[in-house]
Amino acid sequence: MFSPGHSGANAYARVGVETGVMGASPHRLIVMLYQGARQAIAQARMHLQQGNVPARGEAIGKAIQIVESGLQQSLNVDAGGEIAERLDALYGYMSRRLLEANVKQSEAMLVEVDGLLATLEEAWIGIAPEIARMAVQPAAESMR
Repeated sequence: MFSPGHSGANAYARVGVETGVMGASPHRLIVMLYQGARQAIAQARMHLQQGNVPARGEAIGKAIQIVESGLQQSLNVDAGGEIAERLDALYGYMSRRLLEANVKQSEAMLVEVDGLLATLEEAWIGIAPEIARMAVQPAAESMR
Protein backbone atom coordinates (compact mmCIF):
# COMPACT_ATOMS: atom_id res chain seq x y z
CA MET A 1 0.00 0.00 0.00
CA PHE A 2 2.82 2.44 0.85
CA SER A 3 6.24 2.67 -0.68
CA PRO A 4 9.18 1.38 1.40
CA GLY A 5 10.36 4.97 1.80
CA HIS A 6 7.04 5.98 3.33
CA SER A 7 7.12 3.17 5.89
CA GLY A 8 10.69 4.16 6.70
CA ALA A 9 9.54 7.72 7.33
CA ASN A 10 6.83 6.41 9.64
CA ALA A 11 9.37 4.30 11.53
CA TYR A 12 11.65 7.33 11.84
CA ALA A 13 8.74 9.41 13.19
CA ARG A 14 7.90 6.70 15.74
CA VAL A 15 11.50 6.63 16.96
CA GLY A 16 11.41 10.41 17.29
CA VAL A 17 8.25 10.25 19.39
CA GLU A 18 9.63 7.43 21.53
CA THR A 19 12.85 9.37 22.11
CA GLY A 20 10.82 12.43 23.07
CA VAL A 21 8.81 10.40 25.55
CA MET A 22 11.89 8.82 27.12
CA GLY A 23 13.49 12.18 27.88
CA ALA A 24 10.32 14.08 28.77
CA SER A 25 9.38 15.38 32.19
CA PRO A 26 6.00 14.34 33.61
CA HIS A 27 4.74 17.83 32.74
CA ARG A 28 5.90 17.48 29.12
CA LEU A 29 4.34 14.01 28.86
CA ILE A 30 0.91 15.48 29.64
CA VAL A 31 1.41 18.13 26.95
CA MET A 32 2.32 15.35 24.52
CA LEU A 33 -0.86 13.47 25.43
CA TYR A 34 -2.98 16.57 24.77
CA GLN A 35 -1.23 17.04 21.43
CA GLY A 36 -1.68 13.38 20.49
CA ALA A 37 -5.39 13.42 21.31
CA ARG A 38 -5.87 16.62 19.32
CA GLN A 39 -3.98 15.17 16.33
CA ALA A 40 -6.19 12.08 16.43
CA ILE A 41 -9.30 14.29 16.48
CA ALA A 42 -7.97 16.30 13.53
CA GLN A 43 -7.50 13.03 11.63
CA ALA A 44 -11.01 11.92 12.60
CA ARG A 45 -12.44 15.18 11.26
CA MET A 46 -10.58 14.74 7.99
CA HIS A 47 -11.81 11.15 7.63
CA LEU A 48 -15.36 12.23 8.51
CA GLN A 49 -15.29 14.83 5.74
CA GLN A 50 -13.91 12.25 3.29
CA GLY A 51 -16.50 9.63 4.28
CA ASN A 52 -13.79 7.17 5.35
CA VAL A 53 -15.70 5.39 8.12
CA PRO A 54 -13.05 2.81 9.18
CA ALA A 55 -10.28 5.42 9.43
CA ARG A 56 -12.59 7.82 11.27
CA GLY A 57 -13.42 5.14 13.82
CA GLU A 58 -9.75 4.27 14.23
CA ALA A 59 -8.78 7.92 14.80
CA ILE A 60 -11.59 8.49 17.30
CA GLY A 61 -10.62 5.26 19.07
CA LYS A 62 -7.06 6.54 19.35
CA ALA A 63 -8.27 9.85 20.82
CA ILE A 64 -10.44 8.01 23.35
CA GLN A 65 -7.53 5.76 24.31
CA ILE A 66 -5.27 8.77 24.90
CA VAL A 67 -7.92 10.51 27.00
CA GLU A 68 -8.79 7.44 29.08
CA SER A 69 -5.50 5.53 29.30
CA GLY A 70 -3.20 8.53 29.26
CA LEU A 71 -4.79 11.65 30.68
CA GLN A 72 -7.42 10.13 32.95
CA GLN A 73 -5.17 7.38 34.30
CA SER A 74 -2.42 9.88 35.11
CA LEU A 75 -4.63 11.74 37.57
CA ASN A 76 -3.78 11.46 41.26
CA VAL A 77 -6.98 12.29 43.14
CA ASP A 78 -5.21 12.07 46.51
CA ALA A 79 -2.64 14.71 45.56
CA GLY A 80 -4.81 16.67 43.13
CA GLY A 81 -7.97 16.83 45.22
CA GLU A 82 -10.94 18.62 43.72
CA ILE A 83 -9.08 19.67 40.57
CA ALA A 84 -8.19 16.04 39.80
CA GLU A 85 -11.79 14.99 40.45
CA ARG A 86 -13.11 17.65 38.08
CA LEU A 87 -10.57 16.70 35.41
CA ASP A 88 -11.60 13.05 35.82
CA ALA A 89 -15.22 14.00 35.19
CA LEU A 90 -14.23 16.19 32.22
CA TYR A 91 -12.13 13.42 30.68
CA GLY A 92 -15.06 11.02 31.11
CA TYR A 93 -17.31 13.53 29.36
CA MET A 94 -14.81 13.89 26.51
CA SER A 95 -14.67 10.12 26.00
CA ARG A 96 -18.45 9.90 25.85
CA ARG A 97 -18.66 12.81 23.39
CA LEU A 98 -16.01 11.25 21.16
CA LEU A 99 -17.91 7.97 21.11
CA GLU A 100 -21.14 9.84 20.37
CA ALA A 101 -19.38 11.85 17.63
CA ASN A 102 -18.41 8.60 15.95
CA VAL A 103 -21.89 7.11 16.15
CA LYS A 104 -23.66 10.30 15.02
CA GLN A 105 -20.94 11.32 12.55
CA SER A 106 -20.83 14.72 14.24
CA GLU A 107 -17.99 17.06 13.37
CA ALA A 108 -19.41 19.58 15.88
CA MET A 109 -18.81 17.12 18.73
CA LEU A 110 -15.26 16.52 17.55
CA VAL A 111 -14.69 20.29 17.44
CA GLU A 112 -16.14 20.60 20.96
CA VAL A 113 -13.77 18.02 22.44
CA ASP A 114 -10.82 19.47 20.54
CA GLY A 115 -11.65 22.88 22.01
CA LEU A 116 -11.72 21.46 25.54
CA LEU A 117 -8.39 19.73 25.00
CA ALA A 118 -6.90 22.91 23.50
CA THR A 119 -7.94 24.92 26.56
CA LEU A 120 -6.43 22.37 28.93
CA GLU A 121 -3.26 22.11 26.84
CA GLU A 122 -2.85 25.89 26.85
CA ALA A 123 -3.33 26.03 30.63
CA TRP A 124 -0.89 23.16 31.15
CA ILE A 125 1.74 24.87 28.98
CA GLY A 126 1.08 28.09 30.91
CA ILE A 127 2.07 26.54 34.23
CA ALA A 128 5.42 25.28 32.89
CA PRO A 129 7.43 28.18 34.42
CA GLU A 130 5.88 27.50 37.83
CA ILE A 131 6.66 23.78 37.54
CA ALA A 132 10.26 24.59 36.63
CA ARG A 133 10.56 27.01 39.55
CA MET A 134 9.18 24.41 41.97
CA ALA A 135 11.64 21.79 40.67
CA VAL A 136 14.63 24.12 41.16
CA GLN A 137 13.57 25.31 44.61
CA PRO A 138 13.89 21.95 46.46
CA ALA A 139 17.25 21.31 44.79
CA ALA A 140 18.55 24.68 45.94
CA GLU A 141 17.29 24.08 49.47
CA SER A 142 19.01 20.68 49.67
CA MET A 143 22.35 22.33 48.84
CA ARG A 144 22.21 24.47 51.98
